[in-house]
Amino acid sequence: MARCTHLDSIRDVSPRTPTGCEECLKTGDTWVHLRVCLQCGHVGCCDQSKNRHATHHYHETEHPIVQSIEPGESWRWCYVDRDFV
Repeated sequence: MARCTHLDSIRDVSPRTPTGCEECLKTGDTWVHLRVCLQCGHVGCCDQSKNRHATHHYHETEHPIVQSIEPGESWRWCYVDRDFV
């Protein structure tokens, strides 16, 4: 199994909007789960949410790795490798 080669993109970030999805908070919309970009701190909603802002953020910025910021979860996902890291 190949190891993710994007781990060097991870920065020491704080969630920019720790209480919710950045875009959904601006529009008054809802989300299911939250993901934080480990390169810039953007908080976006997951792919189970209707707006999928975390994935949209990846496509706009090419920041490859997000981490769940749900209580009790600490997993990370690489969009490029389409796998957990």
